[in-house]
Order: sequence, then structure tokens, then C-alpha cells
Amino acid sequence: MAIVELSAKAARTASSAPGSAVMHKGQQTKSAIVDAALGLATQIGLEGLSIGALADVMHMSKSGVFAHFGSREELQISVIREYHARFEEEVFYPALQKPKGMPRLKALFQNWMNRTSVEIDSGCLYISGAVEFDDRPGPVRDALAGSVQTWLAAMYRAVVQAKEVGQLAQDADEHQMVFEIHGLILALHYEARFLKTPGSVHRANTGFINTLARYGSAQ
Repeated sequence: MAIVELSAKAARTASSAPGSAVMHKGQQTKSAIVDAALGLATQIGLEGLSIGALADVMHMSKSGVFAHFGSREELQISVIREYHARFEEEVFYPALQKPKGMPRLKALFQNWMNRTSVEIDSGCLYISGAVEFDDRPGPVRDALAGSVQTWLAAMYRAVVQAKEVGQLAQDADEHQMVFEIHGLILALHYEARFLKTPGSVHRANTGFINTLARYGSAQ
């Protein structure tokens, strides 16, 4: 894809164009709608989202909300994209500042745990969405699955890199290790949010330490 760079003069001209203010306001409104929709979705699920409910929250007309998305499905996909973008900002990108290997792998898990601890109260869109759309093919399910797969691929790369720098055993099964780490997060959500089991966060952290030890590093 070609990248077009505007000169400073062209950028000023574009920003002063008659329709630019309207477009900017429209983008701000759409962002505000997505933000409100994300708040609703974490509480009532993606399936609970509706143009009407969102219009009430935003104090807008249904047609006003509809104009920004065109369909309920597109609204749901926009919410998934926003959720994933925030997930990357809080979990993935900070971990990239750590050296490759165990420091980055540990940071990924700790950042994930920090976010999960907050979501114990608010809800995780990846988990609730999987329950709602696991057997419902279509663009919403594809957007959800794609987001989760992207994240798990990042975790897999971190495990591979830890193995490459000698911080994990050379016969360690990377896919199995990622599966087990993912399982710890899923178990934490179930135990802490649904069953209200005391000490769940500590057990998840202990499970991660045990996983590292089993695969060749207790650092």
C-alpha cells in the first residue's frame, strides 16, 4: 500500500477546507458512540448492543447513530476493533519495551493480568464474545476470533524468542506453553468473576511461575 505524505502547506489547506470541520466533528461523534458502545458491551455483551439502546445513552436519534455505522453488525465490529486497540495499548506495546526473551514474556503476562484484574468487575469482551458467537459464523465472529488470534500470535512469538535466547528449554513445546498461559487467564476470569473464588489472582500468577519452571526457566 502506497503511503502518501502531505506537505505542510497541503495539510494546512486540507484542514481549512470547508468540509473538514464537519468531517472532524463526525469522527469525534463516531468515536464517542464507539466508546459508549464499548462500555455497554462489556456489561451486557455484544449481542445486547442495539442502535436504539445506544441512541438513548448518547441522547441521539436512532437515525443519527445509524448514519455512523449503517448496521448493528458494523457497530459490533467497530466495538471489537476499539477493544482490541485498547488491549494492545495496555498489554502489548508496553511489553515491547522490554528485552526479547523472558523479560518480554513476563511483561506480556503481567500486563494481561493487570487488565484482567480490572475486567473481573467490568467483563472481558473476548470471553463474553466467544460465548455469544462461538457457533455463529459471520463478520462479527471473524473480527473477534481475529483479534484473539493476533494476540495469541504475539504471545507465541515471545515464547519462541525466549527459547531462541536460551531462557527456555530447547525441547519446549511453544504451542503447548501458549495454550497453558491462555488457560490461566481463562480460568482466572471464571474463578474470580463467576465463582468469586478468593485468591484466584495469586493462583494464576503461581500457575505462570510453575509453567516457566516446567519449560526450563524459573527466573
